[in-house]
Amino acid sequence: MVGKYSDAGVDTAAANTLIKRIAPFCKKTKRPEVIDADNGFAGLFGMPKGYKDAVFVSSTDGVGTKLKLAFAAGRHDTIGRDLVAMCVNDILVCGAEPLWFLDYFATGALNIDTAETVIKGIADGCADAGCTLLGGETAEMPDMYAAGEYDLAGFAVGVVERDAMFGAHRVKDGNAIVGIASSGVHSNGFSLVRRILDGANLKLDAPAPWNDNDNDNDTVAAQLLTPTTIYVRAIQTLISKLGQETISAMAHITGGGISENVPRVLNKGVNAIIKRDAWKPQPIFSWLQTTGNIDADEMLRVFNCGIGMVLIVDDSQVKSIIDLLAKCGHDAWHIGRVEHGSTSEHQQVIYE
Repeated sequence: MVGKYSDAGVDTAAANTLIKRIAPFCKKTKRPEVIDADNGFAGLFGMPKGYKDAVFVSSTDGVGTKLKLAFAAGRHDTIGRDLVAMCVNDILVCGAEPLWFLDYFATGALNIDTAETVIKGIADGCADAGCTLLGGETAEMPDMYAAGEYDLAGFAVGVVERDAMFGAHRVKDGNAIVGIASSGVHSNGFSLVRRILDGANLKLDAPAPWNDNDNDNDTVAAQLLTPTTIYVRAIQTLISKLGQETISAMAHITGGGISENVPRVLNKGVNAIIKRDAWKPQPIFSWLQTTGNIDADEMLRVFNCGIGMVLIVDDSQVKSIIDLLAKCGHDAWHIGRVEHGSTSEHQQVIYE
């Protein structure tokens, strides 16, 4: 006979302990627009000052099977930043300022230390993006997940002036294309990555074979769990220094790679001409391609191949943009151009 909730595998005391532990992380992300709620059931956020015709921009995402590597490696300190990055980078492509973030953490049996580490990573990502970790949900669901495993989802909301939004409507023939470096594989393609690792019989604690140094920190796990880059501060600097009109559109290079994400922000009648040799992908990508016997076109459809964000910009500003990005700590390259194409509804990336 089951007499208590804990007998069914749900530990509400552990959940309450977790809430107390993560409170300081959330507090560090607090923006002035946060309104202190007196009931604790929902997060409250006031309209930021200075907007005249505001549009709210939202996105939700997860980190996919990259979680499997985190479980296997027993490393949970970076996966939260991945979660934030996947969401805030998506709203950033509209030119939006991230305002708040919500997370969902689900597991079979709550491990307080693991959950705390994950949520601290989420809070760190929010701080980097300048948004508030406004709330979240921790769900303990016995029998739903294997021991030691959990799932994550994130939800971001931002704001932008209606007439300042980036998008295909601003893209025109003659625009330049700038690619900003990724930090590695980011959070897409890991089902294929894991298959390649298995085929190569490569252990997560082994030295990363694509590196040519003896750094003990360059294990396979350390390299693959490098978190997704958050581009918010860099793009905000570009807007502040050069003006919102400098950027026509942006594409976050996630699942689908350059080949499928860039066309999403192209106006009818133009194509993106990308120069394959304009940047040098990190060594991990050539290792994945060779070891997995993947052709070049498939690589560009699955992985970011070293480019985490694409900007379509005024051609006259390319040098200034790349220089400013460098000052923000991001490598960037002039990787292509926008050219008049057919009047087809289906715009495309053409590689040179």
